[in-house]
Amino acid sequence: MGKPYSIDLRERVQADIESGQSRRATARRYDVSASFAIKLAERVSLTGSAEPARQGRPPGGGKLAPHLAALIGWVEAEPDITMPELASKLEAEKDVTAHPASLSRVLLKAGLSFKKNTSGLGSRARGRTPSA
Repeated sequence: MGKPYSIDLRERVQADIESGQSRRATARRYDVSASFAIKLAERVSLTGSAEPARQGRPPGGGKLAPHLAALIGWVEAEPDITMPELASKLEAEKDVTAHPASLSRVLLKAGLSFKKNTSGLGSRARGRTPSA
């Protein structure tokens, strides 16, 4: 994913366009693409701001988000459950297919981690809350 142009450059390009320069001439002057100048002018006319739009997917969501409470409950009830076992239980009870690695990522984000104790057996425990 590329980085957006700085707000300073965006404001200068927009100021030139608003002063009467053509979008393409302004793009040549600031050494940006004509597409950028055209889209920037359109963005400013629609939103009133030259700020770049958010990139990437919106946070949250995903198909496992509605089932997170059930997943955590199952893991806390049976701390040594494996991810493939958890995936098959999710499919059997909630009719949702998920890869074991996806389940692991969701549980890690929720603050659960798998720790081995001195006897060599593993157990799940709530860890630190992950930082955003």
